[in-house]
Amino acid sequence: MHDLSRRAAGPFVAINCAALVETLLEAELFGIEDRTATGVRGRRGKFEHADGGTLFLDEVSDLSLSAQAKLLRAIQDLAIERVGACGSRRVDTRIVVATNRSLEELTERGLFRQDLFYRLCGVEIRVPPLRSRREDILELANYFLSRHRAVRRLEFTPGAADALLLYDWPGNVRELERAIEGIVALAHDDAIDLDDLPPAIRGEYVDILLPSLTRGETLRAWGSRYARLVLERCAQNKRQACRKLDISYHTLQAYLRYQPARPATSCHDAPEWPEESATDLAASRVAETIDDELSSPDVRRGEGASGQDETKEKASRTRAPARGHPGAAIAQQ
Repeated sequence: MHDLSRRAAGPFVAINCAALVETLLEAELFGIEDRTATGVRGRRGKFEHADGGTLFLDEVSDLSLSAQAKLLRAIQDLAIERVGACGSRRVDTRIVVATNRSLEELTERGLFRQDLFYRLCGVEIRVPPLRSRREDILELANYFLSRHRAVRRLEFTPGAADALLLYDWPGNVRELERAIEGIVALAHDDAIDLDDLPPAIRGEYVDILLPSLTRGETLRAWGSRYARLVLERCAQNKRQACRKLDISYHTLQAYLRYQPARPATSCHDAPEWPEESATDLAASRVAETIDDELSSPDVRRGEGASGQDETKEKASRTRAPARGHPGAAIAQQ
């Protein structure tokens, strides 16, 4: 915000309010006059240093109530008074504050002054946590990696990138930055793999995938397991499950019929995908179409019982054509 504003040419002064000593707060913020005490030299405070620029107060919620009272007047009047001085000084400073706690909630609990809260909440910008904007994780991770290009040129493997996206990042961007620094220091190769990630980050990802990888499970087994789970969530409604999975009715039927005989130990031992004849394929497609007709509002309202009986009879003839019947030859073609 400072670099893109009209105050970009002015100074940017940042203060960590949690690190300010209560007894030295006024001297740090407002400055102190020369010879106020023995051996004390006069100096300017942070407000004066930020004159014509931006003053950034980080973790403002950690200020005590007495410190908040001292800060209130300076923000209200944009005038400060040095320790030991007799008059005030005007400053032209834009004030930006940041906190990881809700100031509104702290105000309701009496831990933050209400008058100071309304002085600060002119323009409020809420930054969601990193877990709520996962599309930014890889972009930020690659940005932090680019800082160390002079030392090492590293890249994430697809598995490591997926693990970063699955982690919840309770420490937000700071945790991600520190994790990347540790990865750069400990990575064995130029390609960052799962083994190079901290245990807390790769834990959930490895716990889910590694057992299946050890057992040699195929992608078909995973797809079948997931299709059954979605069908159960859809109350055994196959049409709704097809829409959620974005697959055809025939593909769903194939997933549901798949039953691995035993865990695969290698790519040669993997169970075969169930084969379907052309007759089964044509019958399943016609059955899907007839199911749609039966469930449509027009059929339920207009056709009545006789119309539905005709349609069901048509379905039975289509699904099981007799041998030697012309319909069987058409289905096989």
